[in-house]
Amino acid sequence: MPEAVAAGSTDPAGPGEQEARQAPGGPPSWSGLTSLQVLRQLDSGPRGLVEAEAGERLARFGENTVPPWRTVSWPRRLGGSLRDPFTAVLLCLGLVSAAVSAWGTAGVILSLVVVSCVLRAGGERRADRSVAELRKLVATTATVLRRTAEDGAPRSRELPVTELVPGDVIRLAPGDLVPADVRLLRASGLTVHQAPLTGESAPVAKHPVDVPEPEGGPFDQPQLCFQGSSVASGSGTAVVVRTGAHTRFAATRTGPGRRAASAFDQSVHGISWVLIRFMLLTPPLVLMANAALRGRGFETLPFAVAVAVGLTPEMLPVIVTTTLARGASLLARDHRVIVKRLPALHDLGAVDVLCLDKTGTLTQDRPVLHRALDAWGRPDTEVLRWAGVNAWWTLQLADLPAPDALDEAILDAVGEDAPSAYEGVAALPFDPVRRLSTAVVRRPGRLGLHTMVVKGAVEAVIERCALAEDERARLLALAAREAHGGLRLLAVATAERPARSRAFTTADERGLTLLGFVALRDALAPTAADALEVFADRGVAVKILTGDHPGTAARACRDLGLDPGAVLCADTIEGVTDDELADLARRTTVFARCAPEHKARIISALRAGGHTTGFLGDGVNDLPALRAADVGICPRDAVDVARESADVVLAEKDLTAIAHAITSGRHSSVNIATYLRITLSSNLGNVIAMLATGLMLPFLPMLPSQILVQNLCFDAAQLAFAFDRLHPSALRRPTVLQPRRILRFITGFGLLGAAADLATFGVLAFALHDAGGPVGAGGTGGTGEAAFHAGWFTENLLTQALVMLLLRTGRRPAPGAPVSPVRRAAAGLAVIGILLPLSPLGPLLGMTALPPLYYPLLGAVLALYTVALRINRSRYEKAGTGR
Repeated sequence: MPEAVAAGSTDPAGPGEQEARQAPGGPPSWSGLTSLQVLRQLDSGPRGLVEAEAGERLARFGENTVPPWRTVSWPRRLGGSLRDPFTAVLLCLGLVSAAVSAWGTAGVILSLVVVSCVLRAGGERRADRSVAELRKLVATTATVLRRTAEDGAPRSRELPVTELVPGDVIRLAPGDLVPADVRLLRASGLTVHQAPLTGESAPVAKHPVDVPEPEGGPFDQPQLCFQGSSVASGSGTAVVVRTGAHTRFAATRTGPGRRAASAFDQSVHGISWVLIRFMLLTPPLVLMANAALRGRGFETLPFAVAVAVGLTPEMLPVIVTTTLARGASLLARDHRVIVKRLPALHDLGAVDVLCLDKTGTLTQDRPVLHRALDAWGRPDTEVLRWAGVNAWWTLQLADLPAPDALDEAILDAVGEDAPSAYEGVAALPFDPVRRLSTAVVRRPGRLGLHTMVVKGAVEAVIERCALAEDERARLLALAAREAHGGLRLLAVATAERPARSRAFTTADERGLTLLGFVALRDALAPTAADALEVFADRGVAVKILTGDHPGTAARACRDLGLDPGAVLCADTIEGVTDDELADLARRTTVFARCAPEHKARIISALRAGGHTTGFLGDGVNDLPALRAADVGICPRDAVDVARESADVVLAEKDLTAIAHAITSGRHSSVNIATYLRITLSSNLGNVIAMLATGLMLPFLPMLPSQILVQNLCFDAAQLAFAFDRLHPSALRRPTVLQPRRILRFITGFGLLGAAADLATFGVLAFALHDAGGPVGAGGTGGTGEAAFHAGWFTENLLTQALVMLLLRTGRRPAPGAPVSPVRRAAAGLAVIGILLPLSPLGPLLGMTALPPLYYPLLGAVLALYTVALRINRSRYEKAGTGR
């Protein structure tokens, strides 16, 4: 796209030559040129472009669109799913099973891999489609001046923003989105919201200047407006200088940056690689032990592979994906929250620090009246009445399309009756240079006099009042104290002038009498206070990262019941180390005057301190923080680049929606953690017992086919964890998959399970010996071998059912909740364990009916196992290591 040459150049190169000199995303070199120089460089004029020339430029430079993110294809999504460590291990085990002709095991494992990959890819693709639909809600037109011929008169046309080209002259009105990077030619009371770009909530005054000042950044230049901002008040005419991929807005999309591993990635990878080491060691150990002690060779390889598969939580990818996809679907349906990246739902459940901007979250994008004060700081409604007169008659006589936010707040407080009691004479609208507005009215009963009512910035109004220096200093100190408390102050003054027919000018704004001040504050978001209480109850600390004034941010927090503590200005952290910043971030609630890099660094420091962070942002300036957080959150009306970088998209910028999302994330995370604890502890116990028993028996303790059927039954039952309903008490703290705690849990309960299995071996030996069946080191009879397999199969499924019931999180059902699906699944598992060996399928799997004595003895073992489980579960809960 074209751009003017560097400041001070007079090279009249046209748009085509200028395109080669651009530095997309860098400081605009045309910021130092006069308006006439900019128009010359763009080969344009104040009457706009000719239609034919505009068409040529559109064909040459392309449409005014921001390059979209590349969509991910189905094959790449499926391939990405295979990068999950457990999925990759399952795939390898499936291939090894096929290599040793264990076709049943290979088929089941490979089916689980395919199902997991399809579920994950499908969920993320649906989320991408939902986000793409949000693009249609953004305005896409602009008012452009175009001519049909070189000597024709310019006409205003409403055109799609995609057809804008450099050199186009556009008109801006309240509520308009700035469709490209533009240079102002004319403006009247123009103020622009730059929050999506800078984070500053207050509108910024914009006006053309003849000689631009070189100081300050591009957003500080009053003559420049950028794509992504919007008009708050006033009107203006501007020339387009940059479009499409060369705007500052688009420059942020050139590289999304590589995100650090999230809490979910770190925890799953930590657990995965520990278990992978176990699984890689198991087959060689089984082979060597059987070869050394029993003289068995590679005929035990299928058994060794089956043991490794038995240790693997093969349903983990399916259960994780199903749990997260179900939670994401319920969030989208019930709370209109779109989870774009499924693991982000787990990260939401682990969030213990939520970082927010102030505007639009704690407060609304509008001020409200706080109070009116006289010149001594005492409440005075008369000051408010005169402020309302100024706002009303300025709006009526200056032909403004709508009051600005401050005037609207004043008019809402004072009503329309008081101002309309006066007769308007003249008005001088707000000017960002003089920073005040003036209304001239005729008061009833005062013939021959006009009253001038002036309202504006405190310094500007006091400067025009007839005051002694000490009085001026006192008033400025009073105003500074109020502003330090987070209030926005406007000064109100009046002056009597003789009635006259000639127009009033800014020269008449002298010799004023100060009446007092109008103090305004940000309107609080209606749901913010309730949401903050929920966060506190859920153990989530809230940090405010804002570009606003420290006093403004602190007041909003106090009004909502959040203790701001000592507010820290972000510029003070520039000289501290990362370790020092981590400590500051832990102790500080409010960071003010934050630039984008400050927000990202604070969040990175919190993560380095062991916290799982979420960040809510909606502007280009929030992109570094969105990428730095474990979970990036943005509202639907955020700028495109923020919406596409975020992990979670809210239908509305409402903190209660985040509270619902965190609760849903914890629900999913608790169920995933419960599955991991139960399946890994149960599998570890079975593997230990199987290895020990295999070295004592003259036959394999369980046939590969029996291991496969047992695993299938257990896995099918554990799918119920994806649908488990939890008691609210289980969701009151962040849920993090901590590898050390999980390994400590599974080791303790795995050894307990192995002890129960070995006790069952003793029960089997006694029962079968009493029944006359050969078993043990000296027995080789087929009947005893089949009975041993049947007895251990039954005991394994019954103990696994007990573990599912007794070790699940949130065992108390919520009031009025139906029977948990986990209870139903455990009951079904127990029934299969008892009846399958007795059914016609038993002999086909190498099992036979058991003697009656076995069942009461097994009942005694299970009773003792239940007591041991409860005691150990209580010990773990008291120690806080249950998760």
